[in-house]
Amino acid sequence: MTTSRSALRRVALLGAAGLLLTACAGNDEGDDPTTSPVAEESPVEVGDGLVIGSLLPETGSLAFLGPPEIAGVDLAIAEINEAGGVLGQPVVHVSADSSDADHADVAPQSWADLQSQGVSAVVGAASSSVTKLVVDDITNSETVMISPANTATSLSGYSPFYFRTAPPDTVQGSALGNLIISDGIANLGILVFNEEYGTSLRDVLVATVEPAGVTVTYGKPGEEFDPAAATFADAVTSVLSTSPDAIALIAFDQTKSIVPELAAQGFAGSLYFVDGNTADYSEDFDPGTLAAWNTQGTIPGAFPDDAFRERLLGVNPNLEDFSYAAESYDATILVALAAVRGGATDGPTIQANLAAVSGANGGTECTGFAECAELLEAGKEIDYVAVSGAGPFNEANDPSSAFIGIYAYGEDNTYTWVKAVEGEA
Repeated sequence: MTTSRSALRRVALLGAAGLLLTACAGNDEGDDPTTSPVAEESPVEVGDGLVIGSLLPETGSLAFLGPPEIAGVDLAIAEINEAGGVLGQPVVHVSADSSDADHADVAPQSWADLQSQGVSAVVGAASSSVTKLVVDDITNSETVMISPANTATSLSGYSPFYFRTAPPDTVQGSALGNLIISDGIANLGILVFNEEYGTSLRDVLVATVEPAGVTVTYGKPGEEFDPAAATFADAVTSVLSTSPDAIALIAFDQTKSIVPELAAQGFAGSLYFVDGNTADYSEDFDPGTLAAWNTQGTIPGAFPDDAFRERLLGVNPNLEDFSYAAESYDATILVALAAVRGGATDGPTIQANLAAVSGANGGTECTGFAECAELLEAGKEIDYVAVSGAGPFNEANDPSSAFIGIYAYGEDNTYTWVKAVEGEA
């Protein structure tokens, strides 16, 4: 390979300019029409081949993330098998629903099913709180857990068998904070739900903006709102009583209730979203609602370029959102390459080789499974160039560097890619 990692990243980022992202609304019944048609939940025959499980949201408040994440896994496995599979055998994908933290019984049941089908690695979960429900059981069984979307800082270095291809909130929180600083915000209110993902991101955001002279008027520890509350009017009243110039709203589906309440109570500042709520609200709010507040959002990862999006659509033609698809794809490819490098498909072998194939030891840059596997089979060390733009795993099993996408909302309450900033974990 003569193409450098940075050059490939620039191609991915430039290909994203001006493209429209639209997120599908999830439901709690699991009948979202955008769910990947490739994913199978039927029992599989487990032999010596690599079996990868996915534990991703098909129901619950994060169901809109399920289709692109599952498509990323399916695309990777399709390409791996087209290249001859892993160690001469096809890779099998077993999918299971993670749901969300409000349905805490789902993920443990799904993990039990995945474990019974002999998975060596699990791609998931999307939510940091859901991961906390199952990470001990998964990693204690010496099964690799590799999340494409977890960002909670408390998960850094959690277990030798836990990895993630999304950056921790030290990266996203810093990027969001720097965006707020560059926008000239003097007084920032934070509406954050009392959930691991929310409080973790809030803490990094506060630590970024306060040294730069921004006053956080509301939203510090003890000022979170209940994510399961019937109404969020009191939380909105509380933050607006502090007269912020802008509000950072860190939430999931609660956003659909909070935004109308902000409008009803006369909020007139700027609004910032994060990856948990940067979604398509064209069917939820009156035209111009979010544009009136110059609403911007952050999503970890480089926005997929045209070529990668087309490959994803070949797997699931109903995809409308591509959030974390690249990270899911990268996670799956890395698991397969780790098995190739180690010469076996068991969890401990994959765990021992993941950092090396990500480029932690240096090596020849390569893209995709076929090229990288060929180098490994020739006895060479590799540096897998991630579609998401993430750097090699560090000692905490986090990406050593990653991109954060900045998005802006238009009159139709959908968001478009503006730029990406790179940060180190």
